[in-house]
Amino acid sequence: MAEITYKEIQLNEIDKIKEINPTQFIGRAWRNVKGKRELVDINYLDEDWPNGYDYHLKNACKTLNNSGCVLGAFSHPNLLVGFITINREFFGRNFNYVLLDQLFISLEHRNKGIGKRLFHLASQKARAWKADKLYICAGSAEETIAFYYAIGCQDALEINKEFYDSDPRDMQLEYKLRD
Repeated sequence: MAEITYKEIQLNEIDKIKEINPTQFIGRAWRNVKGKRELVDINYLDEDWPNGYDYHLKNACKTLNNSGCVLGAFSHPNLLVGFITINREFFGRNFNYVLLDQLFISLEHRNKGIGKRLFHLASQKARAWKADKLYICAGSAEETIAFYYAIGCQDALEINKEFYDSDPRDMQLEYKLRD
């Protein structure tokens, strides 16, 4: 495997996210069935960005313009193979949450620890900002949720209504940054 380097992405290079291959086959996804969360068969190949590329580019730019952070994973020579964005605005009643807004790893680079490393780096940044927890509106694909649970995320104790209402199928998760 080629060596991966990690660095902050600046606004003048944010369009590099177009180098990501966002294709994902969703075999099963978590859904609310009769008031209970269950895995249901989806069997759907999504070859494009959820909500379209422009949506994610716009959100990444907004993150940077509002003092947030975009971290990228690069393979040789300078190909972006993954990125994560965290917004700096705090919210929450009982905790200082910051939003982990996006995490994408290019299809051919998944399951190599890149997402885990980006998540760790984003967590360090959020700790430096004095956040208590990361808040994640995670896509409901079985593999996506398994990834977040495996790195220590859990169901959010506080549900942000605005995020929930934007896509009720997303799972609202959190990651504790402080004891």
